[in-house]
Amino acid sequence: MDAAIRLAEFTHTFHLGGTEVQVVELLRGLPEGYDVRVSVVKAEGPLMATLREMKVWPAEFPIDGSVMRPQTAVQIGRLALWLKANRIQLLHAHDFYATLLGVPAARLAGSKVIVGRLDLAHWHSRPQRAVMSRLTRMADGVVVNAEAIRTQLIQEEHIPSERITLIHNGLDLPRFDARVKTGLASPLPDVHGEPVIVHVANMNHPVKRQEDLLEALGGLRRQGLKAQLFLVGDGPRRQELEALARALGVSEHAHFLGHRTDVPAVYAQATVGVLCSSAEGLSNAVIEGMASSLPMVVTRVGASPDVVHEGVSGYVVEPAAPLDLAAALRKVLEHPAEGKKMGRAGRAFVKRELSLEKMVKHHDALYRRLVLGAMRGNGAVG
Repeated sequence: MDAAIRLAEFTHTFHLGGTEVQVVELLRGLPEGYDVRVSVVKAEGPLMATLREMKVWPAEFPIDGSVMRPQTAVQIGRLALWLKANRIQLLHAHDFYATLLGVPAARLAGSKVIVGRLDLAHWHSRPQRAVMSRLTRMADGVVVNAEAIRTQLIQEEHIPSERITLIHNGLDLPRFDARVKTGLASPLPDVHGEPVIVHVANMNHPVKRQEDLLEALGGLRRQGLKAQLFLVGDGPRRQELEALARALGVSEHAHFLGHRTDVPAVYAQATVGVLCSSAEGLSNAVIEGMASSLPMVVTRVGASPDVVHEGVSGYVVEPAAPLDLAAALRKVLEHPAEGKKMGRAGRAFVKRELSLEKMVKHHDALYRRLVLGAMRGNGAVG
């Protein structure tokens, strides 16, 4: 029997983010033939409890404050020793901070390394982009989840195309459906029977553009179209957005729900899903909305127009265009039968193209190609 591939998955934290959720799903789904370790920059976040249930205990390599401090070099050295001690053959660094430590540590330890590039680097400073680009070029492979990211890496960062693998995010539909059946963790606001627009995104960064959705809601209400908005997510921008809702006169109709662990059940109460970001990779919020049989209104960024097909599973509008956003929402809300048809098409697309099984299968193939190919090159296997 062939020896198990010794793999390490490395991420910044285990908060409720798209990348972190995908790492957990990958850990759940990998087939036999792997000896997996998990490392983390900060051992924090709600998904840590999920890891404990899975009997996974991440090794922590914390960076305190600026990455320019000597502590960063110390953690790179610690990580390299950990990789050697665990005889890790392949390290998969899923985000910026994991890449910052993981690539040099893997080089010191003699391990292969994969870098995840899962967004358009919209939140990085110019120096951070330069560092990420350099580390990406040093990696043995790069995983992207959207064609737009692949194109950016090739055209702007000059990453060889053959080193880039496009793997879409995956959703475990049976588990998702079970979470819907579990029901709401806490009550939702009374919407008095009006249709519900739902938006799921953090409130950390202006790129999510919740303000456009609030303006669109105000326009719809002024036109006499009744609708309520559920904003799921939290972060430092929340107070600013709540103030904007009051200024626009929609505070009674825009409900800030904060972080929710029952997002599938929240989606089940909605009429239409929205993601109006100005930059994205492949958003789990879009996939989950489609899995909930919701018509989706998304902006033409990242992978959103690749998965939401205009007039089939929803509508695609330009970013930072609240009038266009309102018009698309109005089409869905005024034609509920057509909206339900779009929702069914979206669910079928997720089941066919964005399954957890497909995501895991593609990662498995990449891991095996890098590790077993390297072993053959070294004469370790026939």
